[in-house]
Amino acid sequence: MVPPETQQPFEYTLDAYDYDLPDELIAQCPSEHRDASRLLQVPRTGDIRHGTFSDLADSIPPNAVLVVNDTRVVPARAYARKESGGQIELLRIPEPTKADPAEGRFLARGRLKRPGIKLHLGEDVLEFVRREPDTSVVLRSLSRPNIDSIFQDQASIPLPPYIRRPDGPTAEDNARYQTVYADEPGAVAAPTAGLHFTPDLMGRLINKGVDIVRLTLHVGPGTFLPVRTDDIREHRVLAEPCKISEDFAAQIREAKRAGRPIIAVGTTSVRALEGAALRAAPGTLLAEGTVDEDLVIIPGHTFRIVDGLITNFHLPRSSLLLLVSAFLGRQRLLDAYAEAVMHGYRFYSYGDSMFIPPEGCNP
Repeated sequence: MVPPETQQPFEYTLDAYDYDLPDELIAQCPSEHRDASRLLQVPRTGDIRHGTFSDLADSIPPNAVLVVNDTRVVPARAYARKESGGQIELLRIPEPTKADPAEGRFLARGRLKRPGIKLHLGEDVLEFVRREPDTSVVLRSLSRPNIDSIFQDQASIPLPPYIRRPDGPTAEDNARYQTVYADEPGAVAAPTAGLHFTPDLMGRLINKGVDIVRLTLHVGPGTFLPVRTDDIREHRVLAEPCKISEDFAAQIREAKRAGRPIIAVGTTSVRALEGAALRAAPGTLLAEGTVDEDLVIIPGHTFRIVDGLITNFHLPRSSLLLLVSAFLGRQRLLDAYAEAVMHGYRFYSYGDSMFIPPEGCNP
C-alpha cells in the first residue's frame, strides 16, 4: 500500500513535522478504564469521526487480522552514584543475546569520562567498560554474575519524561503501563497503542471473526529520543530486538493471500512487519526469526504488509510522527491532530488513540 502523497513531492525537512500542543493536553494519567479513552477515526479521505475506544469492535472489518506487540515493560531505569558523588541516570537497552551476562548496554545521563569508573547502585557495584559509537555505554557488574538481576531488584519502569512523577512510578503506573496481553519481558517502553485494549474488547473482536496475532518487538530507549537531523532521511534509530515466529509469518502470508486486511496495533508492530517484509526472500512475503530491527519509516515508504493502523498521538518532530505521516499523508495527519487538539483529546503515552482504517473500509 502506497501512501496518498505518492503523486506529490515528499517533505523531508523536520520543521514540516511540527505542531502546537497545549501542555494541558499531555496526559499524565491513564483513563479510568482502558477502553474508555477517546478514539479518533481518520480515513484517508472523507469525514473524521469521534468516539471511544470501545467502539473499535464496531469499526474493524470482520475479516481483519489484528497484529499486536506482546512485549512486557521491565524495570529499566535506575540512578547510580559515582564514587565522587555524582549521579548517573541509567536506562537499559534491550539486547536479544549477549556473550557475557555480567555486561549490558545503557543510555547514561551524567558524566562518564574514562573506563574503569565505578558506579554504586544500592549494594551493587558497576564498572564503566566503554562507550559505543551510538553513544550508549557498556557497564559490567562487579557484584553479581548477571547485570539484569541488579536492575530487576533496583530499577523502576521507565515512564516517558513528559509523564511527571517526582517520586517515581506509582502502583497504578506499574499496572497500567503494560498491555493486558504483555507476555515477553524486555521493553523499556510500552507499545502504547495497545494500552486501550481490554479482555472484553478483544473477545468481542474475536467473536466478530477478527484474528488477533502476536509478534514481539522490545521497545528500546530510542523511542524517547528526538529526531535531531534537519533532513529526516538522515535520522537513525537504536536497533531493537524483534521476533517474527514461523507460525506468525504463516498466518500473515495466508491472510494476505486471502485478501484480508492487516491492521497493526502501534508503530512498533508496523516497524516489525515492514522490516520483516523488506528482509523477505522472493516469494516469501515475510522473513522469520529474531533480528535487531532498525528500520526508519518516513514519507515515501511503500507499505508491503500493513493496511490499517491503530496508534496514539505522538510528539512533534518525532520518528513516530514521521511513520504515521508516511502511512496517512503528512497534511492529512496534521489536520487530524489539529482537530484532536480542538476537541481536547489527550496526547502521548497515556492519551487517546486514533484509527486509520484500511482503504475501502467505512467504519
